[in-house]
Amino acid sequence: MTERYPDQWEADVVLSDGGTAHLRPIRTEDADLLRDFYERLSPESIYYRFFSPRPRLSDRDVEHFTGVDHDRRAALIATIGEEMVAVVRYDRAGDRPETAEVAFLVEDAHQGRGLGPVLLEHIAAAARERGVRRFVASVLPDNRRMTRVFREAGYRAEQRFEEGVIELVLDLEPTDTSLEVMTAREHRAESRSIQRLLFPRSVAVIGASRAEHSVGRTVLRNLLSGDFSGPVFPVHPTAVAVAGVRAYPSVLEVPDDVDLAVVAVRADVVHEVVEECASKGVRGLVVVSSGFGEIGDDGRTRQEELVRLARAYGMRVVGPNCLGIANTDADVRLNATLAPTMPGRGPVGFFSQSGALGIAILQRTAERGLGLSTFVSAGNRADVSGNDLMQYWEEDPATKAVLLYLESLGNPRKFARLARRLGRRKPIVAVKSGRSTQGVPLGHAARALTLPDHAVSALFEQAGVIRVEDLSELFDVAQVLAYQPLPAGDRVAIIDNSNSLGLLAQDEAVALGLDVRPRLDLGPRAGAGDYEAALASALEDETVDAVVALFTPPTIGGYDVRVPERILRLAARGEKPIVATYLGREGMPADLRVTGPDGMPAEGSVPSYPSPEDAVRALAYVIRYARWRQRPAGRMPELGGVDRDRARALVADWLAEADADAVVEGSREQAAELLACYGIDVAAAEGEGGGGVPTRIVIREDHSFGAVIAFGIADEIAALLDDRAYRLSPLADVDAAEMIRAIRTAPLLLGHRGAEPVNLAALEDLLLRASRLGYDLPEVARLELSPVMADASGATVRRVTLSLARPPGPRPELGPRRLS
Repeated sequence: MTERYPDQWEADVVLSDGGTAHLRPIRTEDADLLRDFYERLSPESIYYRFFSPRPRLSDRDVEHFTGVDHDRRAALIATIGEEMVAVVRYDRAGDRPETAEVAFLVEDAHQGRGLGPVLLEHIAAAARERGVRRFVASVLPDNRRMTRVFREAGYRAEQRFEEGVIELVLDLEPTDTSLEVMTAREHRAESRSIQRLLFPRSVAVIGASRAEHSVGRTVLRNLLSGDFSGPVFPVHPTAVAVAGVRAYPSVLEVPDDVDLAVVAVRADVVHEVVEECASKGVRGLVVVSSGFGEIGDDGRTRQEELVRLARAYGMRVVGPNCLGIANTDADVRLNATLAPTMPGRGPVGFFSQSGALGIAILQRTAERGLGLSTFVSAGNRADVSGNDLMQYWEEDPATKAVLLYLESLGNPRKFARLARRLGRRKPIVAVKSGRSTQGVPLGHAARALTLPDHAVSALFEQAGVIRVEDLSELFDVAQVLAYQPLPAGDRVAIIDNSNSLGLLAQDEAVALGLDVRPRLDLGPRAGAGDYEAALASALEDETVDAVVALFTPPTIGGYDVRVPERILRLAARGEKPIVATYLGREGMPADLRVTGPDGMPAEGSVPSYPSPEDAVRALAYVIRYARWRQRPAGRMPELGGVDRDRARALVADWLAEADADAVVEGSREQAAELLACYGIDVAAAEGEGGGGVPTRIVIREDHSFGAVIAFGIADEIAALLDDRAYRLSPLADVDAAEMIRAIRTAPLLLGHRGAEPVNLAALEDLLLRASRLGYDLPEVARLELSPVMADASGATVRRVTLSLARPPGPRPELGPRRLS
């Protein structure tokens, strides 16, 4: 029996060189596509696949290879444009339905691009979905490339050598190693795809108009005035030249190669341009044109077609409806944006979803003297997203800190995973708009978030993201991270020449939970020598981790103009961060800069803020981030008494008779049986009894973040204040410990007013087990343990409620690599 065509197996993927391909199940109508593919194969590739010469495919062969039932026999093909470039298939063994033979074949011209590993990932996921548990692959000994693909996949494998053939048996259950291999390949591929966009050797501006203030003319002018290192080709249907540069009627008529195309034509003809770019071999598109998802359903359809076409032909898309991209690298000097102002070179990477706001962002960045490494405005973010940029910036030596202006999150769980990894090396500062609605701007290819905003903030914090309130704070924090070292702790020295300014700084520091060392007021007549001595003392003091230097001119008389030079001299040591309020200036004043060869601030420059509160607030954000980075990354502890297979069997049985979209309410007995699979006991009878502090644990499957766990005190006041701590599952040991202490009512658990503290270890163990259950079982739509009575002896679950539902598909982090 032939299964329904599994459209869920279709996927766009990024290859190891940064190009893209489309994967889909093979169809009977692919016969000619298969024949053409086979004719392009070398004799060696054919021999490695079939172990014998086979110069052509017979009609019977073609019928066999294309006629699959998507169950016992399944095949996926990779296409680029109109051509098939690779195929992978499995065939179940007749007497062993959980075992299948797997083989794949990649066109010679596309070998070495990572098609083999990505095909194996996808066919393995499809096979698991159909109940296949292991693959058997037969490989000739000298086919080292194929053998390496199987061996490096990370699955548990056995190898045998029989009759001159290597036989590999792969257990398809994902392992920590296979998931690490998958994410490492994803990282390299997506990073490379962004690098191709930011380092083009040539750029075509399609729609470069002769009208002075048109979109295309503006981009062309900025590319030329920015002194782009490669050739720029205006494309205009009738003009001989635009802005003094020879123009071409079509990108196909440009005589040289084109790496990047900036598209500024009407939305209804963009698809024609994409096809021409594909024929030309363009590697990436920046679509500044509007008229897509932001205008409604018709535009959304047009936007989806744009992305489908571009990816099918191997191209990534920035936009549409975007401001553009920029790279300040001296070897590139790319300003493919609509912005009239471009900041100088610096250590900050900036991603903005808003095109309209992007111009203001770049203007304010330049005004503050903050330098950028690269800038990307994604507009409707139909393809390239902040996640892609984080993959690139992680390895980019020119980027020291990352700034994000976000209006939506396309894949929040992946965002959290990438941010946690990147944040261990480089700080991430984010503004997330839409706090009041959690909605998505019209046109964005993303879903609205269902978690409350403070829960999103908690998940950002878990990942090490510095979430600030607004753009001003974004720049305030960036100034410290870009040019000053991270502090070792939260002990802050305040040095001032104005008692009122010093008190304001001290009040703000105390309010933000910083440890303020005795404040040093130098008085209004303090000069350069006074500041130098005070700063030197603070920097040498082992009880000081950071310094706030405040300097304002006295009300009468002049001031010592040598003060900034002395501050800068001591800051150059780079031992502890120094922030300043210097004459009320904002940004990176020339007086407080270590000037680089291009005149931009360099490491050791001291940021200045118009008010002491702003300076202290920026420093507090950095201190919290440094504390997160200093803490152990945590580990996933081994939990005894866990029977995941039994839990999965129970859930499958309870959902067996339910409709596909039904929510099944489990009984107390069923919930207790499921919890027992994870070593969690439920009290024999419901009720509040037993004494102790009542707590509440909720596990829910969120459509954006996956399994989320919440913890808090189980009473009306905590509910009224929504005093809950949120984390992504599964929890590491440090996450569980932090959750308990993160709620405002935590003192009730820690021994408030002389009460005996509860058994925190037991409560942490319960959180770890509950979070693992939620992570392992996406069918658990909601599981609430409330109350859990916590006391010195342990934690007892008194009441439990359970809701089950079939998930729409596998969780992204457990499935094969794909572009969302």
